[in-house]
Amino acid sequence: MPRMYAPPPSFDSPEDERRDLKGRLAVAFRVFARLGYDEGAAGHITVRDPEQPDHYWVNPAVKDFSSMRASDLVRIDHEGKLVEGDYVVNSAAIAIHSAVHAARPDVKAAAHSHSVHGKAWSSLRRPLDPLTQDSCAFYEDHGIHERFGGVVLTEDEGAAIVRALGSGKALILANHGLLTVGQSVDAAAYWFISMDRACQAQLAAEAAGTPLPIPHDVAKHTHDQVGAEIVGWLSFQPWYQRIVAAEPEVLE
Repeated sequence: MPRMYAPPPSFDSPEDERRDLKGRLAVAFRVFARLGYDEGAAGHITVRDPEQPDHYWVNPAVKDFSSMRASDLVRIDHEGKLVEGDYVVNSAAIAIHSAVHAARPDVKAAAHSHSVHGKAWSSLRRPLDPLTQDSCAFYEDHGIHERFGGVVLTEDEGAAIVRALGSGKALILANHGLLTVGQSVDAAAYWFISMDRACQAQLAAEAAGTPLPIPHDVAKHTHDQVGAEIVGWLSFQPWYQRIVAAEPEVLE
């Protein structure tokens, strides 16, 4: 039987797994930079620590995504306390990601940023329609946080985001942007990229006319084909390979 290309790695120790996770997280930030998802101090991606499941790794505030290294990342617990690292962390990252990681033990990584198309679509406060094969990855698998109350800084707002996310892989934050989750950094980052592009495609289609959605049964079937966790993992690997080959210091 042919071997799956670039399967998720396995590890002999939590230290080895942590090293790999931090490297992948740093790569994800550099990918986001290349795609223009960085905007000032906004945006954060997190990954759960393999040994301390109530801790997660996150980017320091006001650190350029394009120069992120594994050694730059800091560790936070679910209460928002800095456990490891010397940098300040974005307060909104703590409010959002602490709530998500605490409420969803199945989630190992989460990504949020203020991408242009995600922001534009979020102002409509509507779920994405199944207009394309790729957008079917999110069909009946994403929620809407319908109330915008300013910058997310409180536990109550974090809890509201978790409720809106439910058991899905993604969330549209009204007048704010997108949030995606996965069982790996790779999947969470890829779902964000894919969702932002689905927003872009629907905005373009609606600007051109009246798009015709894929029928429910076909959209559900396609979701099962293109929305699986392993698809998210595999789809991010070309990005991972590209960044590591061109910028190997990212893993330092």
